[in-house]
Amino acid sequence: MTTVSLKLPDPLALRLAQTAKRRSTSKSAVIRDALEVYLSGIETLPQGSALSLACDVQGMLSGPEDLSTNKNYLQNFGR
Repeated sequence: MTTVSLKLPDPLALRLAQTAKRRSTSKSAVIRDALEVYLSGIETLPQGSALSLACDVQGMLSGPEDLSTNKNYLQNFGR
């Protein structure tokens, strides 16, 4: 097992100690469990670009096709 050291803000360290005491376990065990849950959640996030993630909604809205590139749409904007 690898040793890792980290710095925690005092309020978080207090919550960690309270949780470990309530669970009758070590602070290291609480941290390991929390990391397992956190990292499992990250692995389930969809991968890819914003465009590839939104491909199922692409083209649902109507409007000018050159809205992002045509500066004429910005005339009188904010006045």
